[in-house]
Amino acid sequence: MNNELIIQSTPSEVIIALLKDKRLVELNREKTNNNFSVGDFYLGKVKKVMPGLNAAFVDVGYEKDAFLHYLDLGPQAASLMKYTKLVQTGKLNTSDLGGFKNEGDIPKDGKISSMVSTGQNILVQIAKEPISTKGPRITSELSIAGRFLVLVPFSDKISVSQKIKENEEKNRLKRLMQSIKPKNFGVIVRTVAENKSVAELDADLKDLISKWDICFQETKVAQPPKKVLGELDRTSAILRDMLNASFNNIHVDDPKLFEEMKTYLRTISPEQEKIAKLYKGTVPIFDHFDVDKQMKALFGKTVTMKTGAYLIVEHTEALHVIDVNSGHRAKSGSSQEQNALEVNLDAAVEVARQLRLRDMGGIIVVDFIDLHSNENRKLLFNKLRDEMHTDRAKHNILPPSKFGLVQITRERVRPATNVITVEKCPTCGGTGEIQASILLIDQIENNLRYVFTEQNEKEVTLCVHPFIEAYLTKGFFSLQRRWRLKFRKKIAMRPVSSYHFMEYHFLNKNEEEIKI
Repeated sequence: MNNELIIQSTPSEVIIALLKDKRLVELNREKTNNNFSVGDFYLGKVKKVMPGLNAAFVDVGYEKDAFLHYLDLGPQAASLMKYTKLVQTGKLNTSDLGGFKNEGDIPKDGKISSMVSTGQNILVQIAKEPISTKGPRITSELSIAGRFLVLVPFSDKISVSQKIKENEEKNRLKRLMQSIKPKNFGVIVRTVAENKSVAELDADLKDLISKWDICFQETKVAQPPKKVLGELDRTSAILRDMLNASFNNIHVDDPKLFEEMKTYLRTISPEQEKIAKLYKGTVPIFDHFDVDKQMKALFGKTVTMKTGAYLIVEHTEALHVIDVNSGHRAKSGSSQEQNALEVNLDAAVEVARQLRLRDMGGIIVVDFIDLHSNENRKLLFNKLRDEMHTDRAKHNILPPSKFGLVQITRERVRPATNVITVEKCPTCGGTGEIQASILLIDQIENNLRYVFTEQNEKEVTLCVHPFIEAYLTKGFFSLQRRWRLKFRKKIAMRPVSSYHFMEYHFLNKNEEEIKI
């Protein structure tokens, strides 16, 4: 399978597209000013304890206080709070937990008021980013994720991923971790650690312990609310969690990000450093790799499949609803039940893709076409479960109900991805007032005159909608050729499919936009 990452960098965000065999299957957006990422550690201050909810609200610097439920405290919460107090008061001068005496596990059915009090400083980790009107969801069950291992402070437990099937390999990893891990640190061995050498695992463990030391140093002097340990940026985190031998290429259009990525790849997987490639084309990277077109086709309310069937995707505050429609797809030689099954099986593939692509979380209800045979319902359920097997988010799927509805719960840790697929009206620009389109060419020519005479540009690139570009370049004595002769300057044309019909921009020879 051909796996590629396409990374587009803009001043406000980095957009990461995962392609499998040229098909878009996952899209991630990382805002450059996003201060609350899943995995970040914060020193927060308890603002309010709510016994009725068995939860507390904690100030971590967001406009809405973060929510901490008793069940999110974790078994070692008492040890963590003791540690935080000792570090903040200067009574603990090392991040090493070898000499630290752990407290006992807290009861599972305890009360929040017995653990935290208003005004208390507490070390927490972001479990869910702020979504809609809610603040971040936090936990005090801390863990630091690495390439092969996850480090869990105040624990001595060693766990191995269930996806590693060989008992001999599981036992090897457990023995190895037991011999190299420090006291009072638990370790979760990730799937990618299978068959890795002692040196690789030891290096990853040392890296995680160094991060814990950074957290310790920051916590010593921090005043809440303060971030004391940052998770990797989204790009590096995706590489850490997803990178495997099946990746063929990683294309990125920003030189600085490219160097950061090569450095990170050199750290986690030196043999794959060469798959990172800097894109230098003149066409936007998402246009070049056909990502923009796929985004427009896949993120609308209606998602059409190749067979002619289509999905209707609706979002509400409480849940997401997906309706499956057969459209004009119907084989005359097949029974209604067989047609319905084939449409449903195709839809199951697309539903699994849509959930991952849009990062839809919470409750999802899928209204498949009614199937009367129990055997066919089971086939559909198994197909959907198999397709969602590669989804990294925790999820649970219930068999089809008697009404043909399939209910899915999927972990929600950040807002669902939304891409605007509608374009501005080509004539009114969204205002409702029509500008005479016959004047467009005159406008462009007048602006060209201004750019060349007033701003003394030597050459420009005119970026326009593909239809306009075709009109300007058609024929031997095209408008482009006439303008070149008239102004005696170099004028290049560039079609940009993401522009609305009457949108145009000028770029100078350094590919910087010229402000008109």
